[in-house]
Amino acid sequence: MHVLCTAGHVDHGKSTLVRALTGMEPDRYAEERRRGMTIDLGFAWTEVPGAGTVAFVDVPGHERFVATMLAGAGPVPAALFVVAADEGWMPQSGEHADALAAAGVTDGLLVVTRADLLDPELALDDARAALAARGLGGWPSVAVSARTGTGLDALRGALAALTARLPAPDPDGPVRLWVDRAFTVRGAGTVVTGTLRSGTVRPGDSLELDGDTGRAPVTVRGVQELGEPVDAAAAVARVALNLRGVPRDRVDRGDALLGPGAWPVTGEADVALHGVGGPVPLPSSPVGLTLHVGSAAVPVRVRPLGPGPAGGDPVVRLTPARPLPLRIGDRAVLRDPGAGRIVAGVTVLDPAPPPLRRRGAARRRADELAGVGAVPDADGELARRGTVRADDLVRWGVPAGEVTALAARVPGAAGRLLHPATAASSAAALAAAVAAHDAEDPLDPGLPLAAARRAAGLPDVALVEAVLSAVGGAGLVLRDGRVRAAADTGPPAALRDAAARVRADLDGAPFAAPGAARLAELGLGPRELAVLDRAGELLRVAPEVVLGPDAPERAVAALDGLDGAFTVSAAREVLGSSRRVVVPLLELLARRGLTVRMPDGTHRLR
Repeated sequence: MHVLCTAGHVDHGKSTLVRALTGMEPDRYAEERRRGMTIDLGFAWTEVPGAGTVAFVDVPGHERFVATMLAGAGPVPAALFVVAADEGWMPQSGEHADALAAAGVTDGLLVVTRADLLDPELALDDARAALAARGLGGWPSVAVSARTGTGLDALRGALAALTARLPAPDPDGPVRLWVDRAFTVRGAGTVVTGTLRSGTVRPGDSLELDGDTGRAPVTVRGVQELGEPVDAAAAVARVALNLRGVPRDRVDRGDALLGPGAWPVTGEADVALHGVGGPVPLPSSPVGLTLHVGSAAVPVRVRPLGPGPAGGDPVVRLTPARPLPLRIGDRAVLRDPGAGRIVAGVTVLDPAPPPLRRRGAARRRADELAGVGAVPDADGELARRGTVRADDLVRWGVPAGEVTALAARVPGAAGRLLHPATAASSAAALAAAVAAHDAEDPLDPGLPLAAARRAAGLPDVALVEAVLSAVGGAGLVLRDGRVRAAADTGPPAALRDAAARVRADLDGAPFAAPGAARLAELGLGPRELAVLDRAGELLRVAPEVVLGPDAPERAVAALDGLDGAFTVSAAREVLGSSRRVVVPLLELLARRGLTVRMPDGTHRLR
């Protein structure tokens, strides 16, 4: 199926043309038929030789309904631009052409209607010139009369040629359906309609409804395509979905149905503005403008960042009144509803931009985006961000295969990818932080992983090891949960000497732990003892009770001579020590699984 929209000035025969092509009535309301003017979106379809099924979204032409026109034109790839031969190019013709150019609908057909009332050549010439001035030049043109049927066969042939050159849809892509109608069907519940541009929808599918109240899970109960139930509807298609799990008052035009987890939640976006037939006039106020994307119309705040490449189209940051599911390369329209004019076209460059906190950050951001295009690029995104989640790249529109290939070439961990240049700079920052820490506190060398992550400027501790691996260590090692200098030989020489003297004291009496006075004489306080304990130079069985590192093995060997269970007193006699040492020592042996404490308070070797 192919889906097109109509466009053009009010009462130039758009609905009449659709009716003549399809034999269907696109105007849904009696008031529309009574007044002869479309006031909401209409839909009709037909079989076109050489093109298959072609569906039309018929939009209103009156200036009061431009927002409705944009809701119909936003999700479609091409348009039928209608100009009446007896009236020619009119004011609303210009706004519709501006809207199509801004939205990126750059392919279509120029159709001059009412060719039976006046020679169409003058209207054709004026319309071609006006479209070309907006970047829509070169569209094929056809003159028709819906009343007499003249030119309709030529129009059908032009439609077949148009549909043949449209971009191929992506039926395997993630679903995004912009809702243009929502209503209730008795016995079925909530039904929504829209133009499916990406993905495939089937009954039973789980989707996310994105709207004013955030995202909520919904289930597709049934799928219709052109009024008939189907087992699956694949892009591009006009579809109606019967939803389970959402009341009618929770869904409206401008909401979107999305593949679960497949689309970003965009609260801010950096975009390029495109002028329509001239340079972009930057907004004089950050508020008062509306962003039209898909079928949505959302107020936005605009923050200019700077000019684009070579002083070209400006780059701005948009903050919509509610988050939107936007990807890199999405096209939209920025409109001033108060002045009734199209301000600019919009191309999304970054749906997840960094915060702007420092002076001059906006201009630097504009310079950074100068080389960014509308086609998502995995290498470019990673280079610009330094580190990024692979899943986010896919959500932003980078093809999954490209992300997989990138992941095979660059370091990463925990689902994040790391640019080699970022890995090198992080490793340098980490080495400097470790050196500074060790110089300030030699008794506690190295940085814990959490502190190392902060020093390296990384978002996840798992990336610390990835950084070290990527740069061959950079003179650092990860040991015992700390990033240390590779040349780290353990405690300072003076401290190791003090530990050796303690071990010498214990040679003759391995369980006669030195007292506080001896430890003070050797300069061994709580921190020094903790360092020696971690290094394996001594064994700290209690805060101020230290023995040799082999004390547990020697204690087990000595206690093995006791018959069965033994008391603390018996152990104290065998070990030749005091209760101050034996009680914490037995607790240590129990924690290590070498002894078992019995219900009666005695101990037994395991």
